[in-house]
Amino acid sequence: MIDPLIILIAAVFLLAGFVKGVIGLGLPTVSMGLLAVTMAPGRAIAIVIVPAIITNIWQTFVGPYLLDILRRLWPLMLGTVIGSWLNAGALTGPYARYGTVVLGLLLVIYAIIGLNKFQFRVAPKNEKWVGGAVGVVTGVISASTGVQVIPSMPFMQAIGMEKDELVQALGVFFTVATLALAFNLTAGGLLTPANAVPGIVAMACAFAGMFIGQSLRSKMPAETFRRWFLIAMILLGLYLVGSALAKEFV
Repeated sequence: MIDPLIILIAAVFLLAGFVKGVIGLGLPTVSMGLLAVTMAPGRAIAIVIVPAIITNIWQTFVGPYLLDILRRLWPLMLGTVIGSWLNAGALTGPYARYGTVVLGLLLVIYAIIGLNKFQFRVAPKNEKWVGGAVGVVTGVISASTGVQVIPSMPFMQAIGMEKDELVQALGVFFTVATLALAFNLTAGGLLTPANAVPGIVAMACAFAGMFIGQSLRSKMPAETFRRWFLIAMILLGLYLVGSALAKEFV
């Protein structure tokens, strides 16, 4: 008899990998959002972390911009590591139960920013210090929720990264951010042998979903898919917030 949890994880990561294959990001965001419906954020992150690291390493080396990305984004990445360290106990501390609420709110904010296509601009002379500050905030949020897209992704767009360079930059940044998060999980005792099988299933299904998404990318209107994906993230985020608050006050 196949464990229903394994079936759920396989379905979630097929979908999350498909989204990442089509639009270049979204694997931790989608998988964390869906898994948090049925489990605590700490357990969900422990399952998500290895597929996220492996797929981001792969994305890191697909493109010619690596050295320029490292030169421009090192303050962002350093700040994220520091922020993750500062908030290292968030997943096991007394406020860990509020992680689902924060995750839901982040999904809503992320989707609203994407739907409205807000245009931020950061002058080249301010990239370093703004990037460091954004990184610290991103690290603190990541340590609580496992999601690193806010506010890091708007910052990368604000400094002028677009299309292929942005996709590779996301891979580089998310690799560093997820490695920092993995250190927190190990220190907090959340990465255990019990998560090995779910992690392997998640990684295999994530790559399968990415392959399908990449093969369909040129055959479907990516902007239409992206819009409905973001709308779905809003609905999922609202559901997570509502269900978590209902459990808290009932």
